[in-house]
Amino acid sequence: MTVPCVRVDREAGEEARRRLAEDNLVNQQREIVVEDGYIYIPVTDPAAVADEYAVVNRSAPERETQTMPADLVAFDASYERLGEVVLIDEDDPEQARELADAIVASDIPTKTVLNRASKIRGEQRVRDWEVLAGEETEAVHREYGCDFALDLAAVYFSPRLATERHRVAEQVAAGEQAVDMFAGVGPFVVPFAKRGAAVVGADINETAIEYLRENAERNGVADRVTAVHGDVREVLDDYESWADRLVMNLPHSADEFLDTARRLAGEECVLHYYDIQHEDDPFSPGVRALRDAMEPEYAVEVETEHVVRSYAPHEDNVVLDVRLLRA
Repeated sequence: MTVPCVRVDREAGEEARRRLAEDNLVNQQREIVVEDGYIYIPVTDPAAVADEYAVVNRSAPERETQTMPADLVAFDASYERLGEVVLIDEDDPEQARELADAIVASDIPTKTVLNRASKIRGEQRVRDWEVLAGEETEAVHREYGCDFALDLAAVYFSPRLATERHRVAEQVAAGEQAVDMFAGVGPFVVPFAKRGAAVVGADINETAIEYLRENAERNGVADRVTAVHGDVREVLDDYESWADRLVMNLPHSADEFLDTARRLAGEECVLHYYDIQHEDDPFSPGVRALRDAMEPEYAVEVETEHVVRSYAPHEDNVVLDVRLLRA
């Protein structure tokens, strides 16, 4: 049986394996194969592998399964990984302790286990964490070929949105001018810049902006990234009528910033507007808000209505991809 494998030169094998593991793409059911100067690393999702890697189909022997947290506990071992920082969300202190111990004892590379201790709060968009193992809250997360350093105690970041960020980034063309109005540490900004766009990222969280600048350097795109600290409504006057593309990923209150989006938009602009609404009518409120804010200065054409994920019982996190054409 053949399986998809990343093929790299032998000397680059460990780096490639590490990066694929950080993206949870290594197929743990198959052995890594060394042959004719190449290393073949079996992967679970070839479509998610960074473009810099060649993916081929070939045979790879089955391997003994590594010890995973689910093997060590009697309940659902739910967790997320950001590099070597593992995140859990357990209300039961005993179960949280048991899961953290299982994660540390498993074969997952782990330096810290954090349990969510609060919801996201405040304009800085941060949450409290309970440290169950290790000490550091800083992580380096790899996502679709980009590296992001961040401190979970000081900034907002969700690995659950990786697929959505990649969906949007794939629409970006070289030479575009893009603005991320709530940029965080750069998960939209950096991949946009890697595709050749000039990108401005603003955020009210100063620590997030510091990480954004670091991540632009880390990914070799600092020359195409401008990071601005402050309320986007007040700090981007130099970019009025500039943007070919706008990202508004602040789903609870993005409607409060639509006047600013209208000022930043160029003659023609694609706007990615994120919202949270009841599942019975998830898109109409956002469409109404966009039309009320943009018309008659812009014609509003809704190109995509997309459910990103379930947010809460009967509530969906959705996105509207909208094309604005100045009337």
